[in-house]
Amino acid sequence: MSTLISNIGELVTNEPGIGEGPLGLLHDAALVVEDGRVAWVGPGSGAPAADEVFDAGGRAVLPGFVDSHAHLVFAGERAEEFAARMSGQPYKAGGIRTTVARTRAASDDELRANVRRLVDEMVRQGTTTVECKSGYGLTVEHEQRALQIAGEFADEVTFLGAHVVPSEYGDDTQGYVRLVSGEMMAACAPHARWVDVFCERGAFDADQTREVLEAGIKAGLTPRLHANQLGHGPGVQLAVELGAAAADHCTFLTDEDVAALAGSETVATLLPGVEFSTRQPYPDARRLIDAGATVALATDCNPGSCYSSSMAFCIAVGVRDMHLTPAEAVWSATAGGAKALRRTDVGHLGVGARGDVVVLDAPSYIHLAYRPGVPQVAAVFKAGHRV
Repeated sequence: MSTLISNIGELVTNEPGIGEGPLGLLHDAALVVEDGRVAWVGPGSGAPAADEVFDAGGRAVLPGFVDSHAHLVFAGERAEEFAARMSGQPYKAGGIRTTVARTRAASDDELRANVRRLVDEMVRQGTTTVECKSGYGLTVEHEQRALQIAGEFADEVTFLGAHVVPSEYGDDTQGYVRLVSGEMMAACAPHARWVDVFCERGAFDADQTREVLEAGIKAGLTPRLHANQLGHGPGVQLAVELGAAAADHCTFLTDEDVAALAGSETVATLLPGVEFSTRQPYPDARRLIDAGATVALATDCNPGSCYSSSMAFCIAVGVRDMHLTPAEAVWSATAGGAKALRRTDVGHLGVGARGDVVVLDAPSYIHLAYRPGVPQVAAVFKAGHRV
């Protein structure tokens, strides 16, 4: 089956060789998706015939958003914690343990229903590629369960057994690191592509992070890393050293951190919803881009530090508070996220890409930042099928 999306007023391809500027913009355009892949893209006047036709009505069309950082396998919520932060209490990573207790107590069906709800919520807002982490089980059994459930719904699955040290380990962080690097890694690696660590004060230091990531690499997983969220630390440098696909958060960076990211293939994944929800300083995306680093935007959807699944919201905040241009923010939420996941089939609409297409109820991608908080997704196609 083939589908022609015609009468596109403005098409973001993220293919500079096809259209104007870094977004590869085409006007009065069309594209054809056949067997789940983009088969043709170009001027509307030259569009070939197809089995089905969707008239975009002169609206803007862009690639599906690629959300490269989310924590969706959990039970319960932490609204009271959010209210406390808004009343002046600082964000602390320890709140994760509250979610761990509720997640362990939940049934498989309860967890599955919550992940399905959140992924459906994401898709309705234009997100067509989702990464999902474990990290709210923190036992061999519960981490393996989380990854298996995540794999039913997410495009990319990440093992985050080293999220925090569970309460039953008390102060024995090293003992828990041995569990994560050994028995837990062996049980979980077959169900994931990535391994992640929360490298932060109150969680895991550089040596412990290295031990877990190197165990993950040995087990066939590729590293990514929570880095430099709560303060200056070793996370970014370690991510670059170990060839991590992404260093996520990057809120507090030294000049050396910025230079390391700019000189590497490690993507700086920024999570503006977290700063919005915790009142921490926003990372300076302009500084990273001007230095030559690759930037992605993601939601970090989770019940504690950012309970938002909206990539459009992240784009708007990225423009308003992180000094991105609207074009840079859209690129970071699509092609940037794809680079953070080392995917070449999503995040763009060149020939051969997966047919993940978002039709906005707006004339331009700029409206994603220009009209924050307004529902603007008119239609979503994933692999050519309207969802």
